[in-house]
Amino acid sequence: MIFQLCPEETAFLDRVRDFVNQEVLPNTREWETNTAFPSDIWPKLGALGLLSMTVAKENGGMGLSCSAYVEACRELAKGDPALSMNIAAINALCAAHVEIFGSPEQRTQYLAGIVKGDIKLAWGLTEPDAGSDARRVRSTATPIADRPGYFHLNGEKMFITNGGNADLIILIARTSETELSAFLMETDQPGFTLTDRIHTTGVRASNTVRFKMENAIGWHTPCTFEQAISLLYRGRLGIAAMAVGIAEKAHEIAVEYSKKREQFNRRLCDMQSVQNMIADSAMEIEAARLLLHKGAMMYDRGENITLISSMAKLYASETANRATNRGIQIHGGRGMTFEFLAEKLWRDAKLTEIGEGCSEIQRLVISKQVLK
Repeated sequence: MIFQLCPEETAFLDRVRDFVNQEVLPNTREWETNTAFPSDIWPKLGALGLLSMTVAKENGGMGLSCSAYVEACRELAKGDPALSMNIAAINALCAAHVEIFGSPEQRTQYLAGIVKGDIKLAWGLTEPDAGSDARRVRSTATPIADRPGYFHLNGEKMFITNGGNADLIILIARTSETELSAFLMETDQPGFTLTDRIHTTGVRASNTVRFKMENAIGWHTPCTFEQAISLLYRGRLGIAAMAVGIAEKAHEIAVEYSKKREQFNRRLCDMQSVQNMIADSAMEIEAARLLLHKGAMMYDRGENITLISSMAKLYASETANRATNRGIQIHGGRGMTFEFLAEKLWRDAKLTEIGEGCSEIQRLVISKQVLK
């Protein structure tokens, strides 16, 4: 398996890497402290192409391969995992939904602003009683008689990534007792109310929220529930990339620290117990990266990625949690302080085992695919 990118994609990733080193990593602690990204980050992300990686060139986007998309998410996670999570979702779930399932009128109205970063996005599935079991969604969509294609939306959503910043939310709602579909809802309207900012242990800069809809206006996108949910497969590769990036950064700083820190007149890296931890992390990260690359390549070849995306997401997320835990252990007591990045990566890693389908759901998907 040879992982290849075209020259244009390689140059793009070089720019992403420079952006991470110059503008993301130096600010990751400040963003976490402020529990927010600066408002000027969105035009910068748009100008760099990070908000339109999955949008075709003819629609104003970058038209990048899935392989380039996951590499960008991986690089971003090494600088700030919360930003990587947002970029992964915006591309795989939000912008992709408007482009793939939106009507010509919807694409005309929104895509240009999405690409520039003028229209900030979120994807709304989870509710107080519906998360892993997506079909338990209770938000309702009722047709507006004199406005074909428009619906009144009523209900509540929670744990919505970037929901507090979003100008447009792509959300799932129930059209009948048995059917669900997807809608575009602008947040600048009386029917939309932010009820809570949800402050999380990790990825704290992400504006995760809970909101209510009371006769909010939604514009139906002509797709089935199954089609809308299918975007999660590429999305899982995005979260897998985020997990790999976290693990890589945690491993990098643990190795660096082990070479400098001395105990019992020896460097930590000269102790077999520490060497074992470093070896385990190196091996698992390499395996996670290979699963990620295989999934991206399969997507680019038009192959079914239901199985491989769950495998990549599951293994990479659990690798990130093990690698960051080892990183804390190598740092010792200092690893639990805010002076060192090890503890932040440790907290950020946990989300990767929960978001876009928890580990238990990934195992369920994998077993069903193997046993069918």
